Amino acid sequence: MKNGERLMGKAERRASRERLKQERLKAQQRAKRNRIVGVVGAALVVALVVVGGGYWFLTQSTTGDELTADLPPQTLQEDGSIVLAKSGAEAPVVDVYADFQCPACKQFETAAGSTLQQLAADGEAIVHYRPVSIFSQQPDPISSNSLRAAAAARAAADHGKYVEYNDILFKNQPAEGKPGFSVDDLVSWGEDVGIDDPAFAERVEAEDKVVDTYTGDYTKDLMKKAQDELGTNELSTMTVGELIAWGDDNGVDGSFMDGTYVKETLEATNAAYARYSGGDKFEGTPSIYINGSKLGNEAFNPQQLKKAILDASPGEVDTKPLASDDGDAPAAPEADAPDSGDAPQTDESPDAKE
Repeated sequence: MKNGERLMGKAERRASRERLKQERLKAQQRAKRNRIVGVVGAALVVALVVVGGGYWFLTQSTTGDELTADLPPQTLQEDGSIVLAKSGAEAPVVDVYADFQCPACKQFETAAGSTLQQLAADGEAIVHYRPVSIFSQQPDPISSNSLRAAAAARAAADHGKYVEYNDILFKNQPAEGKPGFSVDDLVSWGEDVGIDDPAFAERVEAEDKVVDTYTGDYTKDLMKKAQDELGTNELSTMTVGELIAWGDDNGVDGSFMDGTYVKETLEATNAAYARYSGGDKFEGTPSIYINGSKLGNEAFNPQQLKKAILDASPGEVDTKPLASDDGDAPAAPEADAPDSGDAPQTDESPDAKE
């Protein structure tokens, strides 16, 4: 009996030692995984990060010059872009392509937005804001957030408040994949920047209906028909504007977007892809150009960006100012929605695909 007890005691001790060995091994493995995660995480902080077709480079310098002067005049252009420049300024032209749902664009604005505004106020830069939507074919709510914000910013430009509204949109950017930029918030932020004309709220509400139609049945029907008739390979080479034009010619009516800021945004996105080539090719947001030449990571460092601008020659804006209409903002569109049985017609409008 005693021999049996001794044998059992040895077996238990061996089992206990084996359990301790396994626990130490697991602890070592956990520590190793944590070290790997830590190294990868640290590497990502200094890496070039691709976000929604755009890029950013997180540098140690993330704050730009504080704006110490009043904003210079902001002039709405025929294509819906906005030029911020001191009257009579002869300076480099800085084109800023951004999507309000793009996290990298928010990073750029946080780092360098005030620097650009100060350079414009000093007459040392002509800042050309060119809002686009690279997310218009992404799943909702990313697509609707992007388009709704862009249309609202365009409406703010009608009231001379694009730059101020641009800033407040980025400060309130929703997390990717989360609903945001609600109509109520968009209207309220307009009031915050000094827009008290009821036409602004009316326009925001009308464009929201267009966004709903665009991101709903229209995009679904357009993509299905294009997939069936064109195939994946050809479809992958088409821009949003090309896809919409193809749909108009093949039974997917996009006329509900006519006259809307949603369509204007999509057309601006399409134009950006067509405007540049080679090393300056537009591939996503944010994209920053000085006199038509695309910047790299230095765009995200305020000091490097400022130096690049000050070292450049004067440039020329490639758009024309929108003719004034006695200061009145354009009326909200009353476009017809696509036929859908007995569904009521609404003021809707969208455009689509990257």
